[in-house]
Amino acid sequence: MEEKSCDCIIIGAGPGGLQAAIHLSRYNRKVILLDQGGGRTRHALHIENYLGLEITSGKELVDTGIKQIQSFGAEFRREHVASVMAENGFSVTTEKGRYQAPYLIVSCGVVENLPKIKGMNKFFSRAIFTCVDCDGYHTTGKKLVILGDSLDAMRLAFAMRQMFTPDITLILPAGLMPDDHAELLAEDGIAFLAGVPQEFLGDTALTGVKLADGQEIVCEVVMLSYDYTLNDSCLAGLSLERDGNGTQISTSPGCETSVQNLFALGALKAGKAQAIIAAGQGAMVGIEINHRLLGL
Repeated sequence: MEEKSCDCIIIGAGPGGLQAAIHLSRYNRKVILLDQGGGRTRHALHIENYLGLEITSGKELVDTGIKQIQSFGAEFRREHVASVMAENGFSVTTEKGRYQAPYLIVSCGVVENLPKIKGMNKFFSRAIFTCVDCDGYHTTGKKLVILGDSLDAMRLAFAMRQMFTPDITLILPAGLMPDDHAELLAEDGIAFLAGVPQEFLGDTALTGVKLADGQEIVCEVVMLSYDYTLNDSCLAGLSLERDGNGTQISTSPGCETSVQNLFALGALKAGKAQAIIAAGQGAMVGIEINHRLLGL
């Protein structure tokens, strides 16, 4: 097994990790970035709210970032991180090697817990969305269905009506919606159905959602409201403080976790999960780590 040391190890090639690597490598710091592939940003077909980029795909953004960090001397490795230990700084183990550094940045994001519905892959990120901040704009003036598994979806429906479209149908599992809540939706012109989505309909364009009971709900776009799981299993050996709901990692305003010199970026930490925000966090952390390495 290969063993290497560096100034900073970065786990995850999302916008935050890549931007941190750009800053650190431009200070001529030795950086190793480990990434197993995939990720929410890479799967985004259209990114339109990133300053300076009229429109790009997540894949293009990430691939360009990888080329950038390599051009400045950072080392990129496609490896799955098995474990992280706080030993003489940080020791990171993958299936191919063991890496040591005094500083560690984790930017490995989350996995969305999406239901298995026929046709999901066909329309995902084209007419089926999961992020209001990223893609809510694409529902403007369209016939929208919102699917979810909690009352968070109801709050989403009210928000979507205020910002984007008045034509909304909310579909939740039976028994989840209190009667008085359904009345509030009706007062705001939001249709509600109890049911289980089974299939997304349409050939080249989304035309509707079919429920398990056979009902077909006409729509042009779908917004999903489901929970997610953090990609943080490699950090299980560390005693990291979590936020109030016990999931996201608690950090200082400078993104440092309860373990000194370990920084968490993007969706791993509490706050808004946006590519451009994560990139800003990466820049800030890269500058801070360099200051600490300088001893200033």
